[in-house]
Amino acid sequence: MKNNLTSQASKAGHESVRRHNLSLVLRTVRDEGEVTRARVASLVGLTRAAVSSLVEELLALDCLSESGKTSSGSAGRPGTVLKLSRTGPAGLGVEINIDYVSVCAVDLTGTDRVRVTEHTDHRNVPPAEVLAHAARLTNRVIASTREQELRVVGVELALPGLVSGGVVRQAPNLGWSRVAAEGIFGQALSTLRPAGRALAVGSDNEANLAALAELWFGGLGGVRTFLYLTGEIGVGGALVVNGEMLRGAHGFAGEIGHVVVDPEGPLCRCGAHGCLEQYAGRAALLRASGIDPAMGVRGIAELEQRAAAGEKRAVTALREAGDRLGVVLAGAVNLFDPEAVVLGGIYRSLMPWLEGPADAQLTARVVSGRWHENGSRLRASSLSGDAARGAAARVVHDVLGNPAAFAVR
Repeated sequence: MKNNLTSQASKAGHESVRRHNLSLVLRTVRDEGEVTRARVASLVGLTRAAVSSLVEELLALDCLSESGKTSSGSAGRPGTVLKLSRTGPAGLGVEINIDYVSVCAVDLTGTDRVRVTEHTDHRNVPPAEVLAHAARLTNRVIASTREQELRVVGVELALPGLVSGGVVRQAPNLGWSRVAAEGIFGQALSTLRPAGRALAVGSDNEANLAALAELWFGGLGGVRTFLYLTGEIGVGGALVVNGEMLRGAHGFAGEIGHVVVDPEGPLCRCGAHGCLEQYAGRAALLRASGIDPAMGVRGIAELEQRAAAGEKRAVTALREAGDRLGVVLAGAVNLFDPEAVVLGGIYRSLMPWLEGPADAQLTARVVSGRWHENGSRLRASSLSGDAARGAAARVVHDVLGNPAAFAVR
């Protein structure tokens, strides 16, 4: 009995070491871009023979590719260059928002390979119908990835509201409550692909995934602790600390859009009065600017044009929204002390008018007095920081962490 247990423990240990080393080599190639086996061995501290064995397995898994020859300038044969494969495993992200669905496929290099967005109003539409529509769009994207010799190995849903355990606990702007989104979507997708391999489906809050996209692909310049805000109909938030998402005790951290600015303010869909999104959300901005909130994203483009032309009502609406944003952000900065505050979603294009008043409030209210030390910490998100891409990249990061788990079986 003792010998049997010892044998199982030894096997498990060997497998976990192999898994760790496969990931180590794959991530090293990812970080270097193009690199030889010999260089990988020197970087990871393994023998060349061990690295060659691991590389052969990663080539068989279609995670790596070889190309050309490179010379180190020293004696010996030139080495084959390794790089991440542009075919093989891919991640797929599906962002479901109030008035659109966006589906994005990303390869192991983090490159967008397929992206499809459809605009449709999801308010007062049964959740199962919305998720079935998203599954149909996803199935189309999967077909497109196959044409590029990519193999989708998992799907991540980016959802608004409180998301935990595959369930949207509450999404006031969608009118969803306790919707088992992962299960409903997964079933709808399986129905569309009866002969296909079942895909693992995960989910997270859309602001969390947009923040991860900013961390992995954005131009943060080494910043690893930051507060991310995304403006859509509501206002979502996420806090990244030392490169990891801060989720809170129940996974609901970051709901900054429901921080109360004025207890006597307008009624919010969440049931409280005076939430930030009632002053700085998309509908509130358009309404204050004299633009029909039903125009949605087209309304934001109109607002930007009016503000650029100096129209007083548009500029005033943005200035007041920036002021309210600054008040709430100052409280968050005092509480968490991030290196930067990043504004994404609709705020990215509206930064020229939001930044001044928001920054003034931050300067006045951040108690450390160090808000502007080492440059401004308030910045617009990059074009890479969107929730669909972050969701797809979450799947890719799983592959990088354990490539053998995603082998074709």
